[in-house]
Amino acid sequence: MTGSGSPRVIAIDGPAGSGKSTVARAVADRLGLQYLDTGAMYRGVAHAVLREGIDPSDGAAVSEVARNVTLDVTRSHCMVDGEDASAAIRGPEVTGAVSAVAANPEVRGEMVARQRAWVVERGGGVMEGRDIGSVVFPDAELKVYLTASPEVRARRRAAEAPGVDVDSVAADIRRRDEADSSRAASPLVTADGARVLDTSDLTVDGVVDAIVGMLR
Repeated sequence: MTGSGSPRVIAIDGPAGSGKSTVARAVADRLGLQYLDTGAMYRGVAHAVLREGIDPSDGAAVSEVARNVTLDVTRSHCMVDGEDASAAIRGPEVTGAVSAVAANPEVRGEMVARQRAWVVERGGGVMEGRDIGSVVFPDAELKVYLTASPEVRARRRAAEAPGVDVDSVAADIRRRDEADSSRAASPLVTADGARVLDTSDLTVDGVVDAIVGMLR
């Protein structure tokens, strides 16, 4: 993806709470590129599945939803079949269902195709998720795997939702890590050639500076 005329892709992967979304937005701004939160796409599918009253573990039914759902994911909104689901996709119901939905190979195949099309349409972008460097864009100009200690990740997630208990967030993060790392379809891994960056003790600006510095 680095040849003449090819889309410029920066792939940022990592587990929940590693800072991917905040960092990816800031890197996109720094580089003048567009940004896509691929996790929001899977959450959008999970929202549509729940809206239809479908069991997230019903593979065939979930695959059908993924093929037909209309998703429009921007920096600030996630539209699902024309409905603003930006708040709903971050709620506990979707959070509890998204791992099962994202583990569906047909769902992943559909979302990967949409993510690649998104990049072609825009001539590149900063993409963040859990399989961008390993599956979606293995030839990205730069692949970064963000990580942080479990304690830091739990505190960050809890800070995004005031009133939520840190211990419960930590338990959810451990569950998500296990589900994302052990699934058969596109598991969470450090992609070949990815630069690993621990964000535990870094500010957002420090992480962005490090990533932009990797491009030089």
